[in-house]
Amino acid sequence: MDDHARTPWQALARGRYLRSAWPWRAAGYLAGSALTGPPILLGLVLLAVAGIIAFPLLALLGLAGLPAGAVERRRLRLVDADPAPTPHRTPAEPGLFAWARLRYREQATWRELGYAVLHGSVLWWVDLAAVAALLGLPLLLLTTPLQLALAADGEVKVLKLWLVTSQPEALAFAAAGAVLLPVLLHPLGALAGARAALARALLAPRERELRARLTEVTRSRARLVAAFEAERRRIERDLHDGAQQRLVALAMTLGLARLDAPPGPLADRLATAHAEAGLVLAELRELIHGIHPRVLTDYGLTGALADIAERSAVPVATDLSAALPRLPESVEAAAYFGVCEALANIGRHSGADRAALTARHTGEALLIDVSDDGRGRADPATGSGLTGLADRIAVLDGTLTITSPPGGPTVLSLEIPCPVSSPENSAP
Repeated sequence: MDDHARTPWQALARGRYLRSAWPWRAAGYLAGSALTGPPILLGLVLLAVAGIIAFPLLALLGLAGLPAGAVERRRLRLVDADPAPTPHRTPAEPGLFAWARLRYREQATWRELGYAVLHGSVLWWVDLAAVAALLGLPLLLLTTPLQLALAADGEVKVLKLWLVTSQPEALAFAAAGAVLLPVLLHPLGALAGARAALARALLAPRERELRARLTEVTRSRARLVAAFEAERRRIERDLHDGAQQRLVALAMTLGLARLDAPPGPLADRLATAHAEAGLVLAELRELIHGIHPRVLTDYGLTGALADIAERSAVPVATDLSAALPRLPESVEAAAYFGVCEALANIGRHSGADRAALTARHTGEALLIDVSDDGRGRADPATGSGLTGLADRIAVLDGTLTITSPPGGPTVLSLEIPCPVSSPENSAP
């Protein structure tokens, strides 16, 4: 197949049609209509008859185009390299009733029904006739010598028109077939391209439907992010109010028992247990801090970023003069952990002496830059955590950009769309 052609029409226009697989793909696509057309026609007739006998069953006729459309979109791959996704949306509610109600309201359902009626009643006949005429005719002529050799009476009537009784005559008809075959393959490909264009126009999603699906996916992703953040907060509260309080009580009990115990092996064991409880409590506090840092809740993103910079292993110059507005929890959490990861990478891998952190809100997006004077060559593919950070930002439709030439400096930029509706909440 022509590596650059996506359809038979493109292959025909570029002059490499006969040297590719497109003629045979076109023939297979058109001939395949004979396998799908009769079942579709039979199904439509049966549903129409059933609807006349039992009127409620007539409603099923409106959905008859759905399986036909699904099959035809798959067949379309033979002559169209661009995929044809389903134009149907996913119901917002589970259940057969919600699914049927949505399907009856979609224009794509009725386009598929129209295609099913057209394909079952007309198109498959046209496709089969075209294959018989444009491909069967030259192939029949090419096999004239074989037909004559197999004929019992030593003669054959080619196309029911010409009587052939000798091999020279048979070879002449075969030569005519060899000439006709490449000529007739061109209109065969053009017809297959036209049929594919018609199928795509009726069965593939329109631009408006694609925009609706994209909006639905965006909203669904936003709901998942919000649900994930809510679950993180619930786990944080459970750990803070449950396990942490029990560990505090345990540590206090061990401490009191240690004071009351007489010197000896028992006191030493109580001291060890008290120290271990303290370590476990410290680790749990760090875990809770990692789930959703308290400073982010209490002081907002500006205070949280300043806190990160103060705790960094590398001195960080911050530019947070313009206070950031309160943003959605998912945005603040992604920005916080993004800066944490960036500063941690600077401390571990960069060999930098200094770093810089700037953050601002434009009214439409949150922009954060983290830079250092290290050796450069920061690469997300090395497993430094930047890949996970990029995925986390991408969930919010944000972007992560890294500029890190050999020798530095390295600049990591985060941009997360998050419009602030009211002027009083925006950054001054």
